[in-house]
Amino acid sequence: MSNTDYDVVIIGGGPAGMTAGLYASRANLKTLLLEKMIMGGQMMTTTLVENWPGYPGGIEGPELMMRFQEHSLEFGLENDYGTVEKIIDNGDTKTLIVDDKEMTCKAVIIATGVIPRKLGVEGEAALVGKGVSYCATCDGAFFRDVPIAVIGGGDTAAEEALYLTRFASKVTLVHRRDKLRATKILQDRIMANEKIEVAWDSVVDSLISDNSGLTGMMLRNMKTGETSQVELQGMFVAVGVTPTTGFIADLLELNEDGYIKSGEDTLTAIPGILAAGDCRTTILKQVSTAVGDGAVAAIMAEKYIDELEFQAKK
Repeated sequence: MSNTDYDVVIIGGGPAGMTAGLYASRANLKTLLLEKMIMGGQMMTTTLVENWPGYPGGIEGPELMMRFQEHSLEFGLENDYGTVEKIIDNGDTKTLIVDDKEMTCKAVIIATGVIPRKLGVEGEAALVGKGVSYCATCDGAFFRDVPIAVIGGGDTAAEEALYLTRFASKVTLVHRRDKLRATKILQDRIMANEKIEVAWDSVVDSLISDNSGLTGMMLRNMKTGETSQVELQGMFVAVGVTPTTGFIADLLELNEDGYIKSGEDTLTAIPGILAAGDCRTTILKQVSTAVGDGAVAAIMAEKYIDELEFQAKK
């Protein structure tokens, strides 16, 4: 079997990737974790994680991820930054094209997670950073004592609306249905918060802006067709996510929504390529399930490499 730069390369520095890195490096595998943006993934934009075991009362997302990263490095994991443009399957080895450079490994764990979905309204892209945001914890403090809106009806939208009441004078939560999809505890908190007003059965028809940025939005009621104008200076979009899998769409089988098809064992159709966390098909997308995936993927990668080495000695 030919020499490689690494035993395992992990793509993605969120909870799944860092857990995989911890397990793989602890198994004495030469392991590299590649992240293209910031270590911690989506958890770095999460205000309070209330359901991580062992932390009654919750823990801030960035603090939890800093602990993850510190622990992941304990057994010799290497971290680096770069964008993986392509994976080439050579059978017993894999070649990764990273920022136009090549590296080789025996196994790849894809843990690239997801990115926020855009609303798709005309002018949205031009107003990013000028009133339109996809991260309340990143940008909320810029909107003190002004009216803002949050678009969406799930847990993320509810959490962001509640968080933004710390800063905004008023938060309009825009949801296309007549009932939120968020968990009951978050719904109760939304309804009890005097700063939040819910625009039911509504969608954003258009955005209003001037030279300074976003100044308002036009809402359309899905049931009546009536339109109304809402004055605001900030709009936070929380309408779902898209898996970061475009770079392997020609290599691995994806489902109709773009998630990597894999079993609970994290194995894909290609031996030596595994998928962990939110980027794969899974019934639940939580930090706890991502951690479980990362551990499973690392163990399965170790078994795969052990079998390669056994076969090479025959």
